[in-house]
Amino acid sequence: MVRIITDSAADFEPFELEKLHIDCIPIKVMVGGTEYEENVDLSKDQFFQLLADTGATPKTSQPAPHILMDLFAQAKAAGEEAVYITLSSALSGTYQTACMTAEDTDSENVFVLDSRNATGGQRLLVEYAVRLRDEGKSAKEIVDAVAALRDKIVLYACIDTLEYLYRGGRISQTVYKLGTMAQVKPVIRVSEEGGIEVPAKAMGMRKGMDMLCKRIEQQKPSAEHNFYVMYTADRKIGQTLAEKVRTMGYDIPEERIIQVGAGIGSHIGPNACGIVYVEE
Repeated sequence: MVRIITDSAADFEPFELEKLHIDCIPIKVMVGGTEYEENVDLSKDQFFQLLADTGATPKTSQPAPHILMDLFAQAKAAGEEAVYITLSSALSGTYQTACMTAEDTDSENVFVLDSRNATGGQRLLVEYAVRLRDEGKSAKEIVDAVAALRDKIVLYACIDTLEYLYRGGRISQTVYKLGTMAQVKPVIRVSEEGGIEVPAKAMGMRKGMDMLCKRIEQQKPSAEHNFYVMYTADRKIGQTLAEKVRTMGYDIPEERIIQVGAGIGSHIGPNACGIVYVEE
């Protein structure tokens, strides 16, 4: 048996984690002087409500190493293999910490993989790992296959402001200044290295959505994997984007319109939307 582990940046809901038999380590989020654990004592809706109520700048920190150590130890004691797919190492130190923790367990059956992605992109890789686990693949086979899929993840988003990315140190002051103009909505993407890039700007959110749809035309989605529409805070924005994608011939059921949580929402802010899929 292979134990699949991820962190809350993958944006699964608790009931989905239970259904898919995934262990999930919560990212810590500080809002207004109070520390929370994502999906434990802070839901996605609660997080964005806190932002609206307090106007505070949220801060995130890595999951507690002892939680991961316990999961690795449990797997070892049970004679199981374990695969931990982490938030991108370009966005967090979680991957490096997990590698050190895995070494401390002194087990050849524990594997750590850098997703080089986040939110829906990380989620797609974890879903693939679950599929391979259920097919009876070994941990090594799962890691190799997921790593091969990693470079095919396409993630683009249109965000309301660069303010949160800049405050969190994810973009430079130069990029922030160039992208901060009235009515301009930055279009961001996750790079091959797992960092955040700002390849374009749109005059308004609807123009931004049009840009995302053009990207779908240029990089065709694979039918073998899920296609997700993402949003932060306002589900209507996600539904509007999903409807645009549906007119292109892609099936986006309501359950594939997913909300980005506190781990990543802290850095992109409310009123954003995006697309994520595997390129064919």
